[in-house]
Amino acid sequence: MADPPAPGLNPRLASPWPRRLKPLYVRLISPEEIKSWILHEDGEVLVINKPGDVVCHPSKAGPWSSLAGAVRGYTGLPASHLVFRLDRETSGVVVFAKTSAVAARLQEAVSLHKAGKTYLAVMTGEFSEPVTVDQPLGDDVNSRVLAKFTVRPDGKPAITHFTPLSHGGGFTLVRVVTETGRKHQIRAHARWLGKSLVGDKIYGPDERHFLDFIDKGWTPVLAEKLLLPRQALHCSAIDMRSAGVARVFTAPFPPDLLAFCETRGIAVPPGM
Repeated sequence: MADPPAPGLNPRLASPWPRRLKPLYVRLISPEEIKSWILHEDGEVLVINKPGDVVCHPSKAGPWSSLAGAVRGYTGLPASHLVFRLDRETSGVVVFAKTSAVAARLQEAVSLHKAGKTYLAVMTGEFSEPVTVDQPLGDDVNSRVLAKFTVRPDGKPAITHFTPLSHGGGFTLVRVVTETGRKHQIRAHARWLGKSLVGDKIYGPDERHFLDFIDKGWTPVLAEKLLLPRQALHCSAIDMRSAGVARVFTAPFPPDLLAFCETRGIAVPPGM
């Protein structure tokens, strides 16, 4: 599903999905949808395969306008404790704890790097050798988009491992593993490599695409430039075994990214 249009915004104040403005379109989640997204549920956790058009955190548009609100509505619990979050346009595994005690335990494990994430991404350019980016990230003070990050010597440590799986048509399907959990880390490190994720409005070919999207919504011009209505990033696995949850949670490669790979002749390994 394409991203909804967003209201006009002063480019100098542009930030991803600004909360202070009421959107023209709200993506509401139905109870049937939330049930279909469940990967695992037990007495401690609820694990969701989030689509690439759903925001994680609660919004002012009602409980069913965010994944956290929909989970709370589905479970009937007084609160939904988000252990892992994903950007709105990133699909894949999201973990909720059902109690504050479980949330505290798992969030501490995350802070101690006892839980690992694996992503799949479709990146611009073709490459066949693995590469590790060990570059600190901080605010991009030269950007017209707030909350954009860049490599800078006084930034926070960030390490990302990119392993190409297959390529074709000028693009590469990549497995990405992060050692740190900085915001926009994968996208900013891809940019540092001189590449970007397909469909990335901020870290892609021109950040003005994001400003145009905020102003006008998804347009044929943006479709021609970005190729996908959302960034081609998918959290495919979360390993919680060192955090006291005896399993690895996985989410299959989403249909929109699979279709893109097929049309570009990019082989997707079986079982993804």
